[in-house]
Amino acid sequence: MNSPRLHHVPCLNTQGLHRVAFWEWGDPRNPRVLLCVHGLTRQGRDFDVLAAAMSDHYRVVCPDIAGRGESDRLPDPQEYVVPRYAADMVTLLARLDAETVHWVGTSMGGLIGMVVASLSPRPLVSKLVLNDVGPVLPPQAIARIGAYLGLPLRWDSVEQAADYLWTISKSFGPHTAAQWLALTRPMLRQAADGHWHLHYDPAIAIPFQTSTAESAAAFEAYLWAAYDAVRCPTLLLRGADSDLLTPAHALEMTQRGPRARLHQFAGVGHAPTLIADDQVQRVREFLLAA
Repeated sequence: MNSPRLHHVPCLNTQGLHRVAFWEWGDPRNPRVLLCVHGLTRQGRDFDVLAAAMSDHYRVVCPDIAGRGESDRLPDPQEYVVPRYAADMVTLLARLDAETVHWVGTSMGGLIGMVVASLSPRPLVSKLVLNDVGPVLPPQAIARIGAYLGLPLRWDSVEQAADYLWTISKSFGPHTAAQWLALTRPMLRQAADGHWHLHYDPAIAIPFQTSTAESAAAFEAYLWAAYDAVRCPTLLLRGADSDLLTPAHALEMTQRGPRARLHQFAGVGHAPTLIADDQVQRVREFLLAA
């Protein structure tokens, strides 16, 4: 597998500038751009397998959202929210000189994609893949994620970290040991004392911790409004055992807004990693179809 190229783009926040990192695959002159955006605690290298598989047709760009991976941390933790991330992605698209893109978004990356795809009057997204996410975020799933989000964890080895991450990520579905280690390594940073810790800013948990029933309801309404404004062809992927995207909510998404096409993967919860051959093939077929 070829290695991606690392770049940065400066983005505006309320206190100045921060740099957003992005990993680039394929021919940088290719006008066809595929943007792959990761989940809440993840980073752009999650898409290595999919990006390599799609780089024959696309310039594939996989950003590290602010506060994750090689991107800068935000000075105000209350800016770790979807509207900020969407604004950063619009800045990235301008840097890429891409008038429109195809978008694959896993979990939080799908929410960001919904918002960017909803913008008018000139659509920025011409095909959208939402990976196991919709406008409704069930409280029990949010509580499960919140239980480990931002914990001050450290490990003596990459293997020890991989074992821990597997305990909280079994819903990703079956992976070989080599696949899981490849997913784990970019999630870690080594401190001066030799210990390993997670790549992201623990402060991304603060908006979770300060959320109220009222703010959650307002966010859901905001997401539905965005989804209903999407006009591009949309594929909705669902892990058949997902607790974040329920069957009822997935069905509703096929009946309103862009009327997404729904495809489910058996034996997977939240969220498919888009590493398994059948998962890659489903995305590839949708994106490359006329």
